[in-house]
Parts: sequence; structure tokens; C-alpha cells
Amino acid sequence: MDQKSKLRQIAAAAIMALGVVQGVNAQAQPENNGTAGVVSQPATTTALLSAAQPAQAQVQTSALTPEEAKQSAAGNVAELQQMIKGSDLSELRTTYNGSYGTSLLFLGKDMTYYVALFQQKNFWRVIKTQDAARAEMIYRDFVRQTVQLSDVEIRRTQLEAQKAFTERMIALSQGRANRLQADLDVARQQQTIVANQQQQTRAETVALAQQKTAAQEQLRTAQRQVRELQRQLESGLPSH
Repeated sequence: MDQKSKLRQIAAAAIMALGVVQGVNAQAQPENNGTAGVVSQPATTTALLSAAQPAQAQVQTSALTPEEAKQSAAGNVAELQQMIKGSDLSELRTTYNGSYGTSLLFLGKDMTYYVALFQQKNFWRVIKTQDAARAEMIYRDFVRQTVQLSDVEIRRTQLEAQKAFTERMIALSQGRANRLQADLDVARQQQTIVANQQQQTRAETVALAQQKTAAQEQLRTAQRQVRELQRQLESGLPSH
């Protein structure tokens, strides 16, 4: 390792020790360049066969040295794609956050680590190093980026679910309200029918009472006539 490389590593280590954290400066929508990528879960490395680098990805990370930041432009994505077609590359770990993810891959025969950042299963950036500790640090930094980048889409997913849930609850409540309104309409109709029946019954009761009174008066009159006729009939007969 030459003196300049040693100085760069010392500078990078000093920056990390001071806790300097630089956020994502720019997030660009990745574009498919014709070789759509598929990144698998760990232990399914062959599923990464077609991963491609987005054309407009410009994310910067505090974990990378200037030399490492230029590696993707130097062809690391194409190199990794080529190696994935074989069986020498091992996928050590992969983390997903929303549509973003990070994979740590290892080429055992060269003792080389590849750290890949991807979005929508398309490679965004690939960094290679033979330093295991360095690879882990870059992997963790890429994972941190995926957390930040996925915040908005995760929030959107949650809001969409909440909206769908609220709409479903509205539909259920409206259905319940409609059924209750139907029951209330039936009750009101029945109440009107009963009220009309009661009114008719009262009128009939009054009429029957009047008819009863008239009938009783007729009965009394008839009874008086019977007694009078009986008296007249018996008036000429000798008494006992």
C-alpha cells in the first residue's frame, strides 16, 4: 500500500471517529437501462443475475472515501453482474427497507467483498474492498441510507392502509346506518298503521256506545208497552 492510500485510510478513520454523518444529498429516481435487476434474499445469490445500475443515482455517503465513491463509475456494477452469473460469489447478508436494499457479497477466491445498494431491485451503487471491517462499515452505512430513503414510501404505505381501513369502516357504518334507517322507517309505518287503527277503534267504540244507549232506551220503551198492554188485557178480568 503506498503512502497516499495510507493517508486516505487514516483520514477516513478520523472522520468516522469524530462521528461526522453526512445525509443523503440527492435522491434520484432510478432508471432501467435495459437489464432489470432482481436481488434475492440471503442464500439466493443467483437471483441477482440481472441487477442494473440506475442512470441518475447520485447519493453520497459519509462512509465512503473519495476513491470508493468513484468505484461505481469505474464499472463495479458490471463487474458484479458478471460474477453473479457464476457460482463463486456468496451473499452474506441483505437488508430491505421499503423498495430499497443493501447486500454484502463475498468472492472467496479473491477475498474481496462487494457492498451493493439497490432500489426497486436495481443496483444503485457497488463498492468493493478486501477489508472485511471496511465492508461491514459500508454495509451499515448503506443500510442507514435505505432507512432514510424508505421513510417516505413506508409512510405512504401506512397512510394508504389507514385510508383503506377508514373507507371500509365508513362503508360498514353506512351499511349499519342504512339498516337502522330501514328499521326505523318500518317502525314509523307500523306506528302510523296502529294509530289509524286506534282512531278507527275509538270511533267504532263511541258509535257502539251510542247504539247501546239507543237500544236500551228502545228496550225500556218496549217493556213499558208490554206492561201497559198486559194491564189493559187484564183490566176486565175478575181478580182472584
